[in-house]
Amino acid sequence: MKMTHVKFAGAALAASVAFSGSAAADQFITIGTGGVTGVYYPTGGAICRLVNKDRKDHGIRCSVESTGGSVYNTRTIRQDELDFGVVQSDVQASALEGTGSFESDGPYPELRALFSLHPEPLHVMARADAGIDTVADFEGKKINIGNPGSGTRVLAETLLAYSDLSPEDFALAAELKSSEQATALCDGKIDATIWAAGLPNGSSQEATSTCDVNIIALEGPGIDTLLEENKAYARATIPGGMYPGNPDDIPSWGPKATFVTAAETPDDVVYAVVSAVFDNFEDFKKLHPAFSRLQESEMIKDGLSADLHPGAVKYYEERGWM
Repeated sequence: MKMTHVKFAGAALAASVAFSGSAAADQFITIGTGGVTGVYYPTGGAICRLVNKDRKDHGIRCSVESTGGSVYNTRTIRQDELDFGVVQSDVQASALEGTGSFESDGPYPELRALFSLHPEPLHVMARADAGIDTVADFEGKKINIGNPGSGTRVLAETLLAYSDLSPEDFALAAELKSSEQATALCDGKIDATIWAAGLPNGSSQEATSTCDVNIIALEGPGIDTLLEENKAYARATIPGGMYPGNPDDIPSWGPKATFVTAAETPDDVVYAVVSAVFDNFEDFKKLHPAFSRLQESEMIKDGLSADLHPGAVKYYEERGWM
């Protein structure tokens, strides 16, 4: 069990500090991320890299797990099987309230936030020969709506609902993981795929580099209504030229990635993780292109529905940010 292990290790660490003045035993923490071709997996890797850099000082050893995504990460943290997770801002809000994908789970008031990360525009990628120019053209086509348990699946269902569509309108509603979608798209097994990730991301680069793929603009009255009624989302732009074959800016929308844990995660562990990121912030921003425009002042408040963990608050107060 996750927390039993961490608490035991924490007690051992405290004892070793009391008697020897140094951390003698490692604590092990795991970060749940997403598919290996998305941005969540390298995000977890970047955080772990900085945590592990100072392992001799705080005694924490960090590892990354590729998972099904936001919903899976949140649920698995609640089940004490993960310590931390990268989670979409809208999924964080739904988990707290026990709505959407968490309706059967019930509210999760013990979820705690550490900070937010990059924006995640929705990428609707369609094969150029599929006859898809707008979301309305999905009818009768083979569309990937993302794997159950992923944040992308939540976004896909939201997009369809505000487009007066449902999976029953498709010739096929595929449930592929992010790592499977580019190959399926270019092999003609699907006509389009819905995918949310930071900019740029490997799956979109793979698809647009392998075959002729158009990224569909997401705009119009339905999107306006969606954004008015769902405050966890915001407008976003996929810059022209970021992906092969798509030279113009593409309007989109989406959530932010956030970093979360459980309320019972020890304060000193959270403090060490937050310190690792913000004490090395310029290095962190260089670890992935999606991080290049991050600002500390936005990360400690934007997209965070859950209360900040006390271990994070302690660090932010010490920095004079709160």
